[in-house]
Amino acid sequence: MKRSWVFAAVTCGLMVGPTAAMSQGTTGVPGSPDATTTIDGKRLPSPDPRFGGVIKDDALQSTPWWAPRIVPPKNAPNVLLIITDDAGFGVPSTFGGVIPTPTMDRIAQEGLRYDRIFSTALCSPTRAALITGRNHHSAGFGVISEQSTGFPGYNSIIGKDSATIGRILLDNGYATAWFGKDHNTPAFEASQVGPFDQWPTGLGFEYFYGFVGGDANQWQPNLFRNTTQIYPFEGNPGWNLITGMADDAIDYMTRIHQTDPSKPIFIKYAPGATHAPHHPTKEWVDKIHEMHLFDDGYNKLRDRIFENQKRLRLVPKDAQLTPWPTNVLKPWDELSDVEKKLFIRQVEVFAAYAAYNDHEIGRVVQAFDDLGKLDNTLIIYINGDNGTSAEGGPLGTPNEVAFFNGLNKIPAEEQMKFYDVWGTEQTYNHMSAGWSWAFDTPFDWFKQNASRLGGINQNMVVSWPARIKDKGGLREQFMHVIDVVPTILEAAGIRAPETVDGIKQKPIEGTSFLYTFDAKNANAPSRHKTQYFEMMGQWALYDDGWLLSTKVNRAPWEAFGPANPDPLNNQVFQLYDLHKDFNQADDIAAKHPVKVAQMREKFVAEAKKYQVFPLDASVAARIVAPRPNITAGRTEFVYTRPMTGLPQGDSPLLLNTSYTVTADIDVPQDGAEGMILTSGGRFGGYGFYLLGGKPVWLWNLVDLKRLKWEGPNPLTPGRHVIEFDFKYDGLGPGTLAFNNFSGVGRSGTGVLKVDGNVVASQTMERTLPMILQWDESFDIGSDTLTGVNDADYKPPFPLTAKLNKLTINVDRPHLSPDDIKKFEAAMQASADGPVSEDLTLVQRLEEKVDKLKECRKQADAKKLEPLGRIQFVRECLQ
Repeated sequence: MKRSWVFAAVTCGLMVGPTAAMSQGTTGVPGSPDATTTIDGKRLPSPDPRFGGVIKDDALQSTPWWAPRIVPPKNAPNVLLIITDDAGFGVPSTFGGVIPTPTMDRIAQEGLRYDRIFSTALCSPTRAALITGRNHHSAGFGVISEQSTGFPGYNSIIGKDSATIGRILLDNGYATAWFGKDHNTPAFEASQVGPFDQWPTGLGFEYFYGFVGGDANQWQPNLFRNTTQIYPFEGNPGWNLITGMADDAIDYMTRIHQTDPSKPIFIKYAPGATHAPHHPTKEWVDKIHEMHLFDDGYNKLRDRIFENQKRLRLVPKDAQLTPWPTNVLKPWDELSDVEKKLFIRQVEVFAAYAAYNDHEIGRVVQAFDDLGKLDNTLIIYINGDNGTSAEGGPLGTPNEVAFFNGLNKIPAEEQMKFYDVWGTEQTYNHMSAGWSWAFDTPFDWFKQNASRLGGINQNMVVSWPARIKDKGGLREQFMHVIDVVPTILEAAGIRAPETVDGIKQKPIEGTSFLYTFDAKNANAPSRHKTQYFEMMGQWALYDDGWLLSTKVNRAPWEAFGPANPDPLNNQVFQLYDLHKDFNQADDIAAKHPVKVAQMREKFVAEAKKYQVFPLDASVAARIVAPRPNITAGRTEFVYTRPMTGLPQGDSPLLLNTSYTVTADIDVPQDGAEGMILTSGGRFGGYGFYLLGGKPVWLWNLVDLKRLKWEGPNPLTPGRHVIEFDFKYDGLGPGTLAFNNFSGVGRSGTGVLKVDGNVVASQTMERTLPMILQWDESFDIGSDTLTGVNDADYKPPFPLTAKLNKLTINVDRPHLSPDDIKKFEAAMQASADGPVSEDLTLVQRLEEKVDKLKECRKQADAKKLEPLGRIQFVRECLQ
């Protein structure tokens, strides 16, 4: 792809940076081994040049000629692109927060602060936009990959027509690397079967060191070097990925520099912090605890951050905070003493994670300085890929996997048993959403809320000592993460390609903000005029200072109810003038109905342009949506030898279905133990194993309860067939297509058999409805990372019996015609009110269909607005 390119001598026509070379050319003697060239960049990779030497019958009479090596334009900077995770505007000290972030402070002092850089409101969508320069729906990431659906804007596949910044810089002569979180590989393409074109190494990053997925246990992550899983934490107590990835990044840049000091480096640095689980080292937890930053609660914290922001002139002096949302979050003074104690522990661990992360980023920045490269290094440090996460719910949680299975209100008293180990490898922890609200100050709401600034308004610092002279300056122009790619290209003097691998490229949709680097443009109007936002049915439109927003109709932890069936129109619309109203506090929609109507129309136009349709307000329901993974359409899976590391997205799913798992094994004379099959880990999953010779099937219900089927006797030496058969009582995930959750997470009965004889049987009253622990794999013959039951064994727990054959048969439920008829009636009713998950009520709703039709006709005749229409129909039905 990149070793032999054309010798070009035309002027670069697009995006030439002021400090990069303004024209193309070669160095050295053309055809010599040391000759280099820049390229015009229209086609990547650049076509092979015509041979420029002489070929005769013998080598002595011939003249060799080497294609010049491609290099970036002269003075093209190194680039360190940093993006942290789930961090709102008020997290870092640089922007008024109380958590110390000296690295961000340092970069701000040496460069510029930006207070209007916007995200998409969710992790991988922001990251797709960041690395492609296209809107997240344009890049296939309308939502995270774990929620992907079969529509162009939502399939979680970055198209071949949207080359990443890594690929563009690589083909122009940069060394490119990606460290940390990779949430842009489709969940259904994350196994060793591949394909690997959507992994970082396939997207233009020559080197990758990080984890694949939305988050990871930082003590024992699903860690990869390029596409090979690695386990540096084994035999290394206290190892943590936040430090591990900084070490590896420093090693990488040092190797590149020592090998070729002239080669510019591009690093995307994307730590898992501060996404849950919050896993800092004890050293940092102790440091933060000793500072007593949070003892007076989240309401006072919010006020304190707001005053800091005013003092730093980030917020106008006359700005007012929006009211505290007492309908969804208790004020601090109304909490019990137990809740206060628990919540302070939660937030201290979060703050320690943020501070620890910033410290390790500082080591990477210092490494550029130590190599003498900092002066010509463009550092872009973005605080958060969305607002602070509230996915811990109002009470927080010791296990985020529980949240994704609908358990988001674990009582504080029950959580207190995790108090002393909060943030260690024993928890997959998240904090109370009250802290999240405070950390999004001066704005409100959270990650996921694309219509509120608390979900989308990030902050950023940028330094480039050789270029930026207005040190410590503040920039307030509107910007979006799609603006980063064109800015880097302009800084490097590299054009956006017209074709890559012969495929015509979509235009870059962002706008360079390089102009803001100059002090004379400190107050220049923003060049990014219009920007849509949409996430799970909540949406907004920015248009030259105006912001049209849909009113928040769902807190992030309310992910398991029926979704808004008409998210385009069934909304309450709010309007804000951000020129006068910095933090979206004064809704003026009632004063400007014409403006509201115009902006609604403009949103539709933008949505059509960027693949936003069809709008879908569902959240949890999409987690179990069918996808084209390697298990699609299969009902039987056969394995004849041990295998580990198969990710959840590409392994047989045993949720919301009947299944039979059969193991044919030979037990040696001295007995056997070990793992036959497991999926998931300490925070949710199942295991099929021999314990003291006895067969065991165990379900770990998100570390809150474990159900075990165990044979009474050890298996005798010789051949045995062990079987676990589970009959599921529910209708299955097919009900989700009708906006109804009644088919998932239902009861079932499991039976454990040995050689055809029943040895254990019990009923599960509830099953996991959505997902196992996503950063743990499907393993046969041993258990990687964490185990499903620490009381029984410690990984890897290898199987000492001989595995002859393991067979999994899945019998997925299907809706009958009568079931479909009932749910269709219920879904029709939901257009005028909420759908119940109670099937008896569904039947009653079916009986009211005729009445519903009449009421809806009357509502249509009155031409009511959506909310008025809903109210009218409900009253009509009564």
